Order: sequence, then structure tokens, then C-alpha cells
Amino acid sequence: MYRKMNRVGVCSMVVAMGAVSTPIARSAGDGLSTLPAAPTGVPQAWLTKAERTGFQQTSRYAATVAYCRRLAAASDWIHFESFGVSGEGRDLPLLIASSDGAFEPAQAKATNKPIVLVQNCIHAGECGGKDASLMLLRDIAVTKTQKDLLDGAILLVIPIFNVDGHERFSAYSRINQNGPKEKGWRVTSRNLNLNRDYTKADTVEMRAWLSLWNRWQPDLHIDNHTTNGGDWQYDVLLAWELHEAASPPIVRWLRDVLEPSVLPALEADGHVTMIYFNLVDSKDLSKGVRSPAFGPRFATGYAAVRNRPSILVETHMLKPYERRVMAHYNVMRRTLELVNRSGASLREAVRLGDAEASRIGATYDPKARFPISVRSSDTATPLTFRGFAHHTEPSDISGGSRVVYDRATLANVETIWFRDTQIDKSIAPPLAYVIPPQWADVIEIVLAHGLRIKRLVEPVTTEVQRYRLHDPKFARRPFEGRFRVSFDVEQESSRVVLPAGSVIVPLDQPGSRLAIHLLEPAAPDSLAAWGFFNAVFEQKVYAGSYALESIAREMLAADPKLREEFEAKLAEDAEFAGSSRARLEFFYRRSPYWDEAMGRYPVVRLTNREEVTKVYEKAADGKDVRP
Repeated sequence: MYRKMNRVGVCSMVVAMGAVSTPIARSAGDGLSTLPAAPTGVPQAWLTKAERTGFQQTSRYAATVAYCRRLAAASDWIHFESFGVSGEGRDLPLLIASSDGAFEPAQAKATNKPIVLVQNCIHAGECGGKDASLMLLRDIAVTKTQKDLLDGAILLVIPIFNVDGHERFSAYSRINQNGPKEKGWRVTSRNLNLNRDYTKADTVEMRAWLSLWNRWQPDLHIDNHTTNGGDWQYDVLLAWELHEAASPPIVRWLRDVLEPSVLPALEADGHVTMIYFNLVDSKDLSKGVRSPAFGPRFATGYAAVRNRPSILVETHMLKPYERRVMAHYNVMRRTLELVNRSGASLREAVRLGDAEASRIGATYDPKARFPISVRSSDTATPLTFRGFAHHTEPSDISGGSRVVYDRATLANVETIWFRDTQIDKSIAPPLAYVIPPQWADVIEIVLAHGLRIKRLVEPVTTEVQRYRLHDPKFARRPFEGRFRVSFDVEQESSRVVLPAGSVIVPLDQPGSRLAIHLLEPAAPDSLAAWGFFNAVFEQKVYAGSYALESIAREMLAADPKLREEFEAKLAEDAEFAGSSRARLEFFYRRSPYWDEAMGRYPVVRLTNREEVTKVYEKAADGKDVRP
């Protein structure tokens, strides 16, 4: 059970039907009493475009990069570089802030300071974090009003992640958002959402980000967004992964150190804070709000399987842009203050998290239950939700109902909160996975994630566990450029020949959680679920009915039990009995002519320590080893 809190966030329409509310008279506006203080005394030359325009506008890509270069030229504490190139050929900008001049990963690690990675504009229309990051870096390195934030931390900032989407600049990119006047688009130039791409890594931008992560191995991650939804008092939502699938040492640090520090500090700054939630019923708040658990396709969930704490920041889209920018500024400032105070505990949590993950594949226990997906539990606690007075009325436009808010009257609504989670699916982790060499695109993804591997330099025969995938159900339309597939999973054991060039992914490494989520087919964000192995479901060889008619009679004559099974199915399944094709396929599937590779998942599991030792003797370390 997690520690109870008296505030919560939601990300869909707030309608308090059936819930008890207490109206509180307030002035009109954004429903908040004070605007958190913006930096003062900044030289005119160092004002961002957002500041110069009264937070009516945000800078374009070229102007943002120019500002970044100016920061680097003005301060020995700032270094600017590109960490990759977008689909349309734009550099992906990165700012590194270090009072020690530690601008390389090895130098940064040598300082023993925690490394904090901040990313902005993964959804390029949600640009408040970008403007806040530029302001904060200026205040750290130029005006020096926040210089102490680098005393105990090294800061990496991606001002714009989705650079191509950022330059699809328009006043019409986010229909629900209150400013700035023009902003970027949600997805990349390939129409892919980067915040669904962390495991499958289809985009060049994500491949570059993974390389950045692998080189720097940050201790803490911050992902700045702007939320969609209804109207309420809260101006900033925060989320972090506290569920059973995350690293226990990281969960403890988030729960016991970060959460009780950052939330009250933000309230003291004038923000109304909340934990990110969804409504159980968008038209009845009395049914409560429910916590989501983010899988590794998302930034926050990906950091969790890499044994790192990550903070999802969602400012409220209807609040004035200045308030949203200052919310991002203060989340980053307060988090960095905490890192400066508690850096030793953060680094220890990361060390323990990596060590704990490395033990996952040290031994094989068939009774072990490693979570590959979690869901919200049905355990609820009381909650006072901080909303606005509102009512519903018939709509002559939609023919349904519309919600009308009274922002001059605050309303505290008594409801319930489902924050706890429980394991939904689990598996017993193997000692290692083996990917056949012909599945080169899968191997490429594994390498892009920086997982430690071995390659077989010669064939080896060994005992393995493998999966048979039954009854595939393909999505009717593409999602993020792929046709996802679901299936039933059956495990079997067999003795096989692993060919030379096969890639072994041991689980006695810090990336074990990620490897499991990529290679266990039943995991929701596995490469199998994303469609990387769809070819195994295709039947490539067929039998003519003239041949099967004779073979079926021979099979029935030779096997009384088969005849009994066939006659029972005829009696029990009318659809089967009425289909000549199904009846003939009944025999084809049981004949030696059937393709035994049909539905067989190519990745196998090694679970016997003695057999693994023999396999490793035929393997070499390193991603560049070839047979």
C-alpha cells in the first residue's frame, strides 16, 4: 500500500454528478489566487521570446538553438551539442550544465554528482518546458540567481526533442490549449508519437535518445508535458512509477524522499499540485479517480524499467501560459534543490536498483513471478478533489450534453481515489534469451537499447524453453505505424540447435527488466506485441483437398482415438461440422505435413545453469562479434 495523499490529478472531464461538493466563492480568472513569481532583474538581452512577448509567443527551432548557443558562449558552465539528427535533417539540441566543466559522461561520473536529464517538446505543441528550461539555465549560468543548483548536480537539457514536429508551427495545433499563439505539432514528420516509441524505437529521434541515455546513464529523468482534459484548480500534475514492476529501491526513493519534498514545495510556490489520474466515469466523479501505471512505451515507464526515477510533469492546458511555464520552472528548480540535498540517497538508490535488477537473472526459479504488466487495484481511499462549480446542460450542437464551468466558484468534491496497483501478468524470468541471427531487426533494437549481449561463434545444441503463440488477433488499423497483435501463449520445452550468430541476452545485468519487456511475448510492449514477429503467424504451405481426403481416411483407420476425437467434434461443433475446409484442416494439422514452425516464437529461453554454461563457452562477448 502506498502512502495516502489528500490531492489527486485527473486527465479527463470533471463532472461531479453524485459527489458531495463544497462551493467556495473566489474571483474570476484561472481560479488561483497568486501567480508564482517569475525571474526578475534579467537583462533585456537574455529575456526569452516568451518573456519578451508577455508569454504570448514561444521561439521557433532556429531561435531556440541560437539562444542555446549564446548560453554556451556566455558561460563556462554550459556546453551545447547535437545528440542526433531528425528525419528531416535537423540537429537534436542538447545543453549540458556543469559547474565542474564535466561535459563528457566519464567526467560527469567522476564528480559523483547525480546526473539529471530533462526533456521537452516530445509533443512539440506542449512547449512550456522548453521556455522554462531556457530560463532556468540562464538563471543558473548567466544571472547566477539559481547557480547553487549545480553545486550537487549535473544537468542535461533537451530543449526540443521532436524538432520536426516543432516546426509544423501553427495557431491550430492544440485545440484545447490556452497559448502560446503558435506552437508545434504532436508527432514527428513520420506521423509517429515519440512518447509511444521507447521500446520499439522506430524513429531516428528515439534511436538518438537511446544512445544519449546509454552514454550518460542519468540518475533522474524529467519529462515536461501539457495535459488535456476538463477544468479544475490544479495547474500542474505530477506522476512517477510506484508499482510492482518498477525497481524497489527506486520506488522507495520516489515514495519516501521525492514525493514528500517536491509536492509541498510547489504548493509553497503558489501552485495547486496533484498526482496524475484518470476518472473512473467521466460523467460521475463520485465513482472516483484511478491511477494509471505507464508501460515502457512511455518515457516514465521506460525509465522505470531502466531502474531510474522519472517525473512526468503535466501542466494544465487551460491555465495561462505564463503560469504553465512557471510551473515547469519550479518543478525543475525544486527537484534540483532536492537532488542537491539528497544526491547521495539518489545515487545509492540507483546503485541498489541496478544491483537488484542484475540478480533477476542470476538464478532460475520456476515459481518466481516477475510482473510484466500491472493495473490499478480496487482498493480506494477518500479524496477531496479540488475542482470548480459546474453543471451540465443539453447541447443543441452535439445533441448530447455539455459541461459549463463557473471558474469564479471553487468546489471541493468528496470522492475516492484508486492509487494502488496490482500485478496483472507475470512470468518466471529465465537466465537468458536467445534470438536467432535471421531476426536482424529485433537484434538491432536490442543493441539500440544498450543491452549486454553475447554472440554464438559456432552452433550449439541445448535444452530451451520456447513459446507457441496461438489464436493471433491483429489490430484492424495501425497504431504508431504498426499493426499490433495479441495472442495466447503456450510454453513448451525442447532440445534445439542454436545456430552460429545467435544473440544471447543474459539477465544478470542492470537492463534485465527492459530485456524481459522486450522479449517476453506476453508483455504489453514486447516486440512481439508490436508486430516484429508477425511472419510466424502466416501459413505458407497448403494442402489440396484431393490429397487430404485420402490422408484423412488413412489417419482414421490407423488411430481409433483420432476417430473418436473427430466424431466428438462433429457432434459438438455445428460450425465445424458444416465446414468442409475446417474438417480437412483438422487432419492436416495433425498430419506430419503440417508446418510445425507455425506460431512458434523464435526467441527461446535458457533456464538450466549447466546448459547455459555450455552455451556461453561457444559464445563471445560484445555487440560487434560476428560468427
